[in-house]
Amino acid sequence: MSNIIYLSREKLLEMEKELNDLKTNGRKHIAGRIAEARAHGDLSENAEYDAAKDEQGLLELKINKMEDQLSRAMVIDRNALPKDQVHIFSKVTVKNLKTLKESTYTIVSPEEADLEQKKISITSPIGNALVGRKSGEVFEAKVPAGVIKFEILKLE
Repeated sequence: MSNIIYLSREKLLEMEKELNDLKTNGRKHIAGRIAEARAHGDLSENAEYDAAKDEQGLLELKINKMEDQLSRAMVIDRNALPKDQVHIFSKVTVKNLKTLKESTYTIVSPEEADLEQKKISITSPIGNALVGRKSGEVFEAKVPAGVIKFEILKLE
């Protein structure tokens, strides 16, 4: 897998910090749990030991995934991107032309997507349909519920 992952500087630093914490504190915590479970005797019938080993496997899987993502990460300089069209890290206010509801989203990489924070992935149906468009444009996005028509009200 050699796909580039586009990240903001903030997300890159956040991921590096989390990875470091998992490698140090996370591994230390699980090693302690495994040692404690071993002290309980027979490992063949020790559910605590099995659970700790499973947790260790999941932790290592997460560490490997994050290392892979960071090895493919590319930080985007927001200032180098065009200001008049939608791209990754654009903040866009759109109006659903059927419901007339307005929503503001920031277009981000799939790794940074968080709907609660109004951050939608550039690969999502709406995010993908927005890319390259300009303020005032009307466009359609094919979502699981059907096709939705939007108008771009504001682009930041």
